[in-house]
Amino acid sequence: MKNLILFIPFLMMLSCKQKEQAASQLVEDPHSFSKPAIAVVEHLDLDIKVNFENQQISGKAVWKINNKAKSNEIIFDDGQLNISKITLGAEEKETTFTYGEEKEFLGRPLKVVITPETKLITIYYTTNAQASALQWLNPHQTAGKKRPYLFTQSESIAARSWIPCQDSPGIRFTYNATVSVPNDLLALMSAENPEVKNSKGIYHFKQIHPIPSYLLALAVGDIEFKAVDKRTGIYAEPSVLANAVYEFADMGKMVNAAEKLYGPYRWGRYDLLVLPPSFPFGGMENPNLTFITPTVIAGDRSLVSIISHELAHSWSGNLVTNATWNDFWLNEGFTNYFERRIDEAIFGKTEAQIQEEFAKKALEDAVKEMGDTSKDTYLKTDYTGRNPDEGTNDIAYEKGYFFLRTIEEAVGREKFDVFLRGYFDSHAFQSVSTEQFLLYLNENLIKGNSDLEKKIRINDWVYGPGIPSNIAYSKDLLSKGGKLWKIDGLVVSATKGLPFDTSMLKREIVTSNEKKFFITYLPKKLSVEQMKFLDEQFNFTGSNNTDIQLLWYTMAIGNHYTVADKRIEDYLIENGRMWHIIPLYKEMMKTPEGLKRAKEIYKKARPNYHPMTYMAIDKLLK
Repeated sequence: MKNLILFIPFLMMLSCKQKEQAASQLVEDPHSFSKPAIAVVEHLDLDIKVNFENQQISGKAVWKINNKAKSNEIIFDDGQLNISKITLGAEEKETTFTYGEEKEFLGRPLKVVITPETKLITIYYTTNAQASALQWLNPHQTAGKKRPYLFTQSESIAARSWIPCQDSPGIRFTYNATVSVPNDLLALMSAENPEVKNSKGIYHFKQIHPIPSYLLALAVGDIEFKAVDKRTGIYAEPSVLANAVYEFADMGKMVNAAEKLYGPYRWGRYDLLVLPPSFPFGGMENPNLTFITPTVIAGDRSLVSIISHELAHSWSGNLVTNATWNDFWLNEGFTNYFERRIDEAIFGKTEAQIQEEFAKKALEDAVKEMGDTSKDTYLKTDYTGRNPDEGTNDIAYEKGYFFLRTIEEAVGREKFDVFLRGYFDSHAFQSVSTEQFLLYLNENLIKGNSDLEKKIRINDWVYGPGIPSNIAYSKDLLSKGGKLWKIDGLVVSATKGLPFDTSMLKREIVTSNEKKFFITYLPKKLSVEQMKFLDEQFNFTGSNNTDIQLLWYTMAIGNHYTVADKRIEDYLIENGRMWHIIPLYKEMMKTPEGLKRAKEIYKKARPNYHPMTYMAIDKLLK
């Protein structure tokens, strides 16, 4: 009764508050200086030149604004841009501007003097060498080794480092862009894209749907295109393209499966850009053009579920967006749920259930590391005064997933699917806070059903720490005779003592997910002899699957299995994916010898990493 009693008045308060918020669709964002309730951007015309010699972007951002309060000032977020002048109106009358106090992570507020009638602002600027969104690659850092490369990563709050903007996920705008690049390179953006190079090196882009600033994206390089089907295709460096097209041949099927679940894909084309290996994430859901790491090209299509994830963001994240980074679970928890539903439709129920078991283990590990009473394990977080990138963890992704999974279990899949489709339709091209979602949940699914409220325990999930005891997940594969039950038994047998009959191992552990499950549940401490035995059976050290490499290399470091040392060093130097390399540095740091080795490898690897990656590891190894 306690949770129920707390939740009912909470919803009554929420209803009054939400009616006020719904009128403006704007929620105060602690990670942006902008004040959109006073004056807000609506459309961007961007005209920029990319200079590889100086590693600089220069040009102008022309903003159409809505001066709601007839204010004499509008505030932008500025990440150390060099601004030469700002003008007002089509006649470009120069105006004055000032900077507010700079704050760590956030940059500084750019305060522009306007008139109550101002509708157009032009900001002339160049980027700074420290722009956190930009990674400039020398030719040797690319696959082709001949031409330089540039790509951006704007999420969470780095768009302000390459474009003056109101850098909040709660503020949406359309954009057009003209981008000038060297004439032997191709430019791409999170918009309608060209498929061939332009001999003049001038490219024009249009994004007709309103997006938040973190979805602004640009890539420039020696890039070619190959269609997969009528609305999907692959962009990549020439030497990578054929392998990428093979790996992601099921893209079209994934889009079709997603549409059957939650409605039409609303962005026109869905293409992938395979980036150089320094890209810091598995993927980035830029509209029209998902940026993807080459580390998922395993050669056997065993890591393509990441495409399901980034595709799902076309609904959860891009179509309906978290209002602030404290609501990040609305992007990632929803997307993980959607991803697993797509994978179930494409690859079958067993594979989806194995993924769910990994998710549960990841969530348990995250809560253990943070502490089961930590407020950082709430779904509704508070990263005020901190870098919101700290929230990119398994709480948002997996606790968010299991909250939705628990609702599904309580109401039934069919009813929950109708609810989710309605949620996406009714909030399309809008940003939503946690409180707004809970209000929608109450009005459209719970509908005053106190038994259902009690069963779901919304307060415990959203505003409580740890993992609520009513977590719903499939137990089929772990029950006696189930696939994971058998593998779990093999974990015990294979590590109890040697020699060991290997026929059962090779019969039951075949797919990449089965191998990952096996490694995940191995005892943390094994002898070198045991490690060697398992390596001989499965060649884990030589695997091309980066998920398997991460799990096995973590074991190798912890158990002093030096056979893998060279592969681990190569992996850390060649791979810039944060979630795949930071755990290995952390594992090495557990011993003085390991810390010394970590610093030696990092000295070689750091020049290949994205600023987001090396800033995180600098902090770790300081």
